[in-house]
Amino acid sequence: MIPPELKKDYSLKWERMQEFMQKECIDGCLLTIDVNLLYTTGKIYDGYFYLPQQGEPWFFIRKPNGWSGEHIVYIRKPEQLPEVFTANRLEMPESLLLEADELSYNEYVRLTNIFNPGKKENATAMLRRMREIKTPYEIAQIRKCARLHSKTYSEIKGCFRSGMTDIELQYEIERIMRKNGSLGVFRTFGKNMEIFMGSILAGAENGAAPSPFDFALGGKGLDASIPLGANGTVLKPGMSVMIDMAGNFTPYMTDMTRTFSVGKLAEPAYRAHQVSIEIHQTVMNIAKPGISCAELYNIAAEIVERNNLSAYFMGSKQQAKFVGHGIGLQINELPVLTPRSKEVLQPDMVFALEPKFVIPDTGAVGIENSYLVTGNGVEKLTVFPEEIIEF
Repeated sequence: MIPPELKKDYSLKWERMQEFMQKECIDGCLLTIDVNLLYTTGKIYDGYFYLPQQGEPWFFIRKPNGWSGEHIVYIRKPEQLPEVFTANRLEMPESLLLEADELSYNEYVRLTNIFNPGKKENATAMLRRMREIKTPYEIAQIRKCARLHSKTYSEIKGCFRSGMTDIELQYEIERIMRKNGSLGVFRTFGKNMEIFMGSILAGAENGAAPSPFDFALGGKGLDASIPLGANGTVLKPGMSVMIDMAGNFTPYMTDMTRTFSVGKLAEPAYRAHQVSIEIHQTVMNIAKPGISCAELYNIAAEIVERNNLSAYFMGSKQQAKFVGHGIGLQINELPVLTPRSKEVLQPDMVFALEPKFVIPDTGAVGIENSYLVTGNGVEKLTVFPEEIIEF
C-alpha cells in the first residue's frame, strides 16, 4: 500500500496518531474522508483506513480494484467490518475516533451503529492538530511546490495584453499553471470555503466587494453560485491587479500573492503596499518557535495603525479578522493568525502571511508569502519580487 521509500514518513504519522490515542485511552481510529486518507496513506480511495492503538494500520477498500499488499482487505460495505475484524483477530474498539467534523450525519450514525463504541472522539480535530507539524517528506513537497509557484508567477507579466478583462488574464495564468504541473485542485476545510484555482482582484470596486467565503479578500466573481474573485472587470490604467493563484503543484500547497498594476498607481497604493512588505520583514525578524500567533497578528495591526491604514486593512467594506493561516494538504490549515489565537509557532509548521489593503479608486495591494518555521526562526519559501509589478 505504501511505497517503500515513503514508509518511514507515513510510519512517523501513524506513530504520532498512536501516541495521541494512547494518551487519551482510545482504542482505534477509522478514517474515510479523502484528505485524511491522503494524509495517512498517500492515496485516495473508496474505503476506510483503520489504525489501532498499537500495531500496523489496516486498509479496507471498496474501489479501485487491483490493490494488493499487507493488511489490505476488500469489502462491499462497512457492515462487513466486524466480521473482517474477527477473521483477522482484530479487537473491536471500545473507544473510537471518527471524523465527526467531516462525515455526513448519516455516515456518522452508520459507523457508530456498526462499531457501537462506548466512547466516541473527534478524529478531525486530532488530525488537524497533527497536520500542523510537517514531516520531512511533506516539507520537501512544499518546497517543490513553492519553486513551481514562483516559476509560474515569473511568467504572469507575459500574459497581459491591453484591453483584456480580469477573467481573461486568469485563463492565461491557469494555462501556465497547468503547463508547469498544477494538479488543478484547491483543497479547503469547512463550510463557506469554495474556490477554483485562485483569485484575481482588479480595481477598487471588485477589490472591495465582500464575499461569504472565509478568505482574506472577496470579489464578486462571475456568478452568484461562486461569489469570489474575478468578475469580468476590464483592466484599465491606474488599476491594481492582485493575483492570488494557488500553489497546487504537489498535494502540499503553497500560498503566494503579488500585486501588478496597469500603468502607474496613485501614491497611497504604493505606500500601503510598502507597509505590507514591512509587516513581512518584521514578522520574519521576530517569528520563531514559541512566539504566539496572536502576537504576530497584533504586531501587524500595530504597524497598520501607525501608518493610518486600519480602514483599508484586510478589506474595506468587509474586513477579515486574521492575517495568516497554516497551509498543507488544505489551504486553510492550523494555526490561524488571529488576535485571539492561543497557539504558538512550533518547528516544522508552515504558514502563509497575507497583510493586504483595499485602496479607494485603485484596488487591492499587498503581498502574501509562505513560511516554514525552523528551529530558531522562519524561512521564506515563496521567493519572488515583492514590489508592485507594472504590466
